[in-house]
Amino acid sequence: MLKAVLFDMDGVIIDSEPLHHKAYYGMFEEIGIEVSDTLYESFTGQATLNVCSQLVAIFKLNNPPTELVQIKRRIFADLFFSDPNLKLLDGVEDVIKDYYQNELTLILASSASMQTINNVFSRFELDQYFKAKLSGADLRQSKPHPEIFLKAAEASGFLPSECMVIEDSTNGIKAAHAAGIYCVAYQSPHSKNQDYHLANKVVSSFSEIGFEAAKLLFT
Repeated sequence: MLKAVLFDMDGVIIDSEPLHHKAYYGMFEEIGIEVSDTLYESFTGQATLNVCSQLVAIFKLNNPPTELVQIKRRIFADLFFSDPNLKLLDGVEDVIKDYYQNELTLILASSASMQTINNVFSRFELDQYFKAKLSGADLRQSKPHPEIFLKAAEASGFLPSECMVIEDSTNGIKAAHAAGIYCVAYQSPHSKNQDYHLANKVVSSFSEIGFEAAKLLFT
């Protein structure tokens, strides 16, 4: 029986991928590297520190990964508070409220920093619906490692078999699969060229996984 839903944030709850794209490419320009679209797309769903560690290795940079992280986060913060187009994805607030009203436990499991998570939840008044928020930036392993979803299931108080993950990225779907948790892949319009084959269900609208529909997935 479905007891808890574990939400990714970027590309699932909030339409922030365009801001992350601008922030990353601003950082790339500032440190003087050219990153292909293919390489950038492979980073989707990973924690910023993990991405920056890979960039240092790939481009043989002298900058420590933490310096790259701070540059990217500075640019992203400026965009977050200045971009009027930042909004929740269509239908996600309705499905969050639907789950909450039907007494499902909601957990946020995102690779974003906790500062970014808190900014988003404050701006869109989401804290009232969620029992806990987990940041992959605070964990030892980054998606596609299953650590974040195993800890999110633990935070929910339910077994992984009683949880459902909603993800939009290849790395997030791999993490949910490795954790043994039922995974719904949301085809976000801003997450390009992601691989959904390990997902248990693929949807293009949150209306497809309202409470009644989601409950049937576990019968």
